[in-house]
Amino acid sequence: MIKKHQPLRKFPDYKSSISRSPNKEPLWINSSSSEMSGPLFNEKIINKNDNNLTLNFSKTGEKPLGQEIFVHGFVKDENGNNLKNVLIEIWQANAGGKYRHQNDPSNIKLDENFGGCGRFITSSDGYYIFKTIEPGAYPYPNRGIEWRPRHIHFSLFGSMFLQRLITQMYFEGDPLIKSCPMVNSIPDINARKLLVGKLDLSKTDEERILGYRFDIILRGRQQTYFENKIEGS
Repeated sequence: MIKKHQPLRKFPDYKSSISRSPNKEPLWINSSSSEMSGPLFNEKIINKNDNNLTLNFSKTGEKPLGQEIFVHGFVKDENGNNLKNVLIEIWQANAGGKYRHQNDPSNIKLDENFGGCGRFITSSDGYYIFKTIEPGAYPYPNRGIEWRPRHIHFSLFGSMFLQRLITQMYFEGDPLIKSCPMVNSIPDINARKLLVGKLDLSKTDEERILGYRFDIILRGRQQTYFENKIEGS
């Protein structure tokens, strides 16, 4: 089951996987006491608008361009227990499919009111929520030019830096998901589906914006696929 969840190394349809996949077995590096003893995350490290990407980069209080959305859900273990004090960081492209990053070569204009990153500490019941802009799809050079579906990157920290998990959330109904080589490098179709955030209108009455529900399962048969670990921790 676990192997089917993981993308194939040197997947021919995803060109970069061939050049980036290691040719040797990984090295085991023993952890030091400082790596094993911290950090301890709590809400004190979070600022007021850290989880509001529509405001946390704005210099004038103006909103960025694009469709405002909520992305929310719970972080759980394999037994369905909700996990508190998990530091979640997200990053994404703007509404035009442009990242605020020096290595993004596209000629799409950056949105001066959108930084594209945020963070949140899960509450006592494992809940998280972000307010952001729906990211745009963008082309990239793979087999000629192919398109990445709309997506948001997620990074989760446990009780120490070594416990970091990275994944992506896609959007329900996006037709580009089926043709994305990065998604299709995961052999198990059901594992791919666990990366799709579901349309959730439960918060529509609060601010008249769309919402997406994305629960993150760290281990077990229903675990979310993580890019950097065979299974969660």
